[in-house]
Amino acid sequence: MSRVYLLLGSNIGNRKETLSKACKLITQNTGVILSSSGVYESAAWGFKSNNHFLNQVLLIETEYSPQHLLSEILNIENILGRVRKSKHYESRVIDIDILLYDDKIVEDINLKIPHPRLHQRNFALVPLVEIAGEFIHPVFNKTIREILEECNDNLWVKIQKE
Repeated sequence: MSRVYLLLGSNIGNRKETLSKACKLITQNTGVILSSSGVYESAAWGFKSNNHFLNQVLLIETEYSPQHLLSEILNIENILGRVRKSKHYESRVIDIDILLYDDKIVEDINLKIPHPRLHQRNFALVPLVEIAGEFIHPVFNKTIREILEECNDNLWVKIQKE
């Protein structure tokens, strides 16, 4: 069994409900959720949008290979109504990224693990630090907490109150 950190994001529709539905589908289709961060709100990264994102990081345990897991994740996004209109960043009902997969480094045409922009994004690092602050990034050989401290992203990220 492998331990995988996933990032969920939504900025269209009922964002909190979408994250909840994504968690249920992840449990049904990929593996057991071992831990989850709080839900964080943040500004859109890489494009302009009036809709803020809700983000959450999950730690799952799965028997799937990275490629099979990606296939299942893309299916979950499809079930939840994700439509990819372009290769550019845009608002979306759901986005699920594989951030880390054990301590593996994967360099496939359709999949790169660790996520290649993780170290540039507070919206991913802040919730990841909550549940995996001491995890050693397999490329940078630093803890996730150290990577967050060095991150130059100045977009705001704040915890959602229940």
